[in-house]
Amino acid sequence: MAPEDVIASVVEDVAGQDVLPLLHVLKGKKNVSEFTIAEELKEEINTIRNKLYRLYDFNLVEFSRKKDQKKGWYIYYWTFVPSRIPRLLREIKKKKLVRLKEKLKSEQGSHFYECMNKCMRLTFDKAIDFEFKCPECGSLMNQEDNAKRVEHIISEIETLERDISVVEPEFIAEEEQDMMVEDEVKDIPNLKVKVVQKETKVKIKMPVKKTIKTKLPARKSKKR
Repeated sequence: MAPEDVIASVVEDVAGQDVLPLLHVLKGKKNVSEFTIAEELKEEINTIRNKLYRLYDFNLVEFSRKKDQKKGWYIYYWTFVPSRIPRLLREIKKKKLVRLKEKLKSEQGSHFYECMNKCMRLTFDKAIDFEFKCPECGSLMNQEDNAKRVEHIISEIETLERDISVVEPEFIAEEEQDMMVEDEVKDIPNLKVKVVQKETKVKIKMPVKKTIKTKLPARKSKKR
């Protein structure tokens, strides 16, 4: 399992910083009622559901539901799934690597100008439009030496590539194993395969009952 700071960083990156208090309520527990979460955090149930949906969009939570026999509606129970964190972290790092390489290409392929007061930093074409005068303070803009900036970006790229290369073989092995399991179960009669986050779970069931699909509660549109 990923360290606490890594989990918090990934969750904040994909779902927002405001989801972190909810995460603390869910961590280490199973099947926590959304009403219990709302009561503990002292927030409206619709606000809690919105945060849970954001986590659900990245498969960071799972849910089950149970019908309230007295009131007739369904109550949803949520469980945090930390096993998704390493895979998400890898995806985040890969996207950041792409952005850094694009930034490096821009820095190496362009000339930049800045004013003495560091108000703005413009490309050569933009600087020409303003006659090499800062549009903020009016001072003359000089060509910037971006060698240190380029060096820093290259360092970040190398660090990310090392991080990704460390975890890549592990995930490739996991994905190949998942594919092998899926191939093996195809020829077994009366076998239902449930795939969750590229991890194949196999359950053998007697084909006598129909499968009931569980739906998430409908999102309520915000009043304007």
